[in-house]
Amino acid sequence: MDNNVNEEVDINQLMKIRREKLDELRKVGKDPFAITKYDRIETAGQIKANYEAYEEKDVSVAGRIIAKRIMGKASFCTIQDSDEKIQSYVSINDLGEESYKAFKTYDIGDFIGIKGFVFKTKTGEISVHAKEVTLLSKSLRPLPEKFHGLKDPDLRYRQRYVDLIVNPEVKKTFELRSKIVKEIRNILDEKGFLEVDTPMLNTISGGATAKPFITHHNALNIDMYLRIATELNLKRLIVGGYDKVYEMGRIFRNEGMDIRHNPEFTSIELYAAYQDYNDMMDITEELFSEVAKRVLGTTKITYQGQDIDLTPKFKRITMIDSIKEVTGIDFNNINTDEEAVALAKEKGIEIPDKTKETRGDVISLFFDEYVEKTLIQPTFIYDYPVEISPLAKRKQSDPRLTERFEIFIGGREYGNAFSELNDPIDQYERFKKQVEARDAGDDEAGMMDEDYINALEIGLPPTGGLGIGVDRFVMLLTDAASIRDVLLFPTMKTLGGVKSENGVKDKEDSTPKSEPEKIDFSKVKVEPLFEEDVDFDTFSKSDFRAVKVKECVAVPKSKKLLQFTLDDGTGTDRTILSGIHAYYEPEELVGKTLIAITNLPPRAMMGIDSCGMLLSAVHEEEGEEKLHLLMVDDHIPAGAKLY
Repeated sequence: MDNNVNEEVDINQLMKIRREKLDELRKVGKDPFAITKYDRIETAGQIKANYEAYEEKDVSVAGRIIAKRIMGKASFCTIQDSDEKIQSYVSINDLGEESYKAFKTYDIGDFIGIKGFVFKTKTGEISVHAKEVTLLSKSLRPLPEKFHGLKDPDLRYRQRYVDLIVNPEVKKTFELRSKIVKEIRNILDEKGFLEVDTPMLNTISGGATAKPFITHHNALNIDMYLRIATELNLKRLIVGGYDKVYEMGRIFRNEGMDIRHNPEFTSIELYAAYQDYNDMMDITEELFSEVAKRVLGTTKITYQGQDIDLTPKFKRITMIDSIKEVTGIDFNNINTDEEAVALAKEKGIEIPDKTKETRGDVISLFFDEYVEKTLIQPTFIYDYPVEISPLAKRKQSDPRLTERFEIFIGGREYGNAFSELNDPIDQYERFKKQVEARDAGDDEAGMMDEDYINALEIGLPPTGGLGIGVDRFVMLLTDAASIRDVLLFPTMKTLGGVKSENGVKDKEDSTPKSEPEKIDFSKVKVEPLFEEDVDFDTFSKSDFRAVKVKECVAVPKSKKLLQFTLDDGTGTDRTILSGIHAYYEPEELVGKTLIAITNLPPRAMMGIDSCGMLLSAVHEEEGEEKLHLLMVDDHIPAGAKLY
């Protein structure tokens, strides 16, 4: 029997014992679940912060038992409430024999209420001398073992309620998130912006380039779309006469998931009449620097090992100039689509499809390939090509460009802003191009919004608009590696399997099965074995190693490739690309132990050097190829060599 099964059996036994304890309590009329209220007067944090005021005073505290030391007729326990933990001294002399006997049966995880007085132990620890202990709720499932905690990222995200209990730093992250959100609102309110709410369900998907979630309204018998942006409705409010509006709320995009993307996320969009994208740069700069100052007390932070200075003024550079600065290529000298496409082919830049064979799209691809990763300190990249900016106003000095910027920090984008397009004729033509792209199969392209055109015809004043991803902002200020670390309940695949069509499960539920899962291999077809012999020396030249997945993301502009950052035991991260996105979502693979060949020469894929190859098992089933990455026991250390 392996360790996992032993652990599951132990847990089941412990749960059985706890249920028996509950049954005994119920038999004697002391069902803890019958209690509806407890008069908790003080918190652990209040007592610890103001010990002099509470010393020798009676208090009433409550919380979850996280530690217990039974020592004959006197014991200690530690409870944890919403903001702190505090020790309690419990003795038979104070509680009486019956109550003390009951206390000794309480388990780690149970909720108790304690009434007593505050004192310091001989070691100086602030504690509560218990006079009365009440069981308020029974924990029927043991918490993770104290010293190992809940470490599996997948389980932590699925069972956030346990994560918050056993990993105090997680709780602090979400408290910090709340403060960040509050200060964003405070700053905008101080600037005279009005917070509004707009619909999450819409009959037209628009305001961004993204694939929407579709649902159906039964009463109206129409399909509706969960919003991919709040932009168009907010600009309708500017048309209606408001000068400054913003909305912070949920956005939904039916796209892939990785450490930077979740299908539902929080965004803030704001719009100000009579302002342009330069004003939006000023507001963005103030938001990032001022929120950091108010929440963290400094504008100098560290994100994933990088020192970042959020002190104004941030660098400002055009997209074309940024490409020239990094590569020496000046797109000011490239004036036709044909020249741009030829240059892309020369440099090995893959153009996703025929609709993207334009000068503007190629500029964007060059920026993505060469520049974005270099933008560590806060940088505004502005003047984007019109082809990738359907809602931004054209530059008067160069109509091929728009008055648009994005802010980059740590090599990643955090916000997007325009001088808003208010010409209804131009907007109509851009919508038409979006519709053409959609008809050609681009399910991320926007739809024609006739009502929005009507609103523009009524009249939109010169307007500046800004959108910031709140989750990414929180990631930056909390030094979180993954968006899931700043979402209380991130979207997760069901425990049924990696991909349902794979016919396998990535995780079993926590209840052990009496019988192993029966898998039907009757329809499986595998490749015939090689008939040609390979000599041992040739085979032994391949270096097979166990590797740990530190990070896995979808490669931009590729539908197949996943980029793995791997621990191979050398102390230096290894990058391997694998065309398995059809079978796995990136977040499912973080933390897994895989097998890689590590001595293959680097191979450039989408401009990224892939240093090795991950091993998979491939077979055919009813004419369809199935693939499974080789995943091994997590007890195998990174770098372990396979023989």
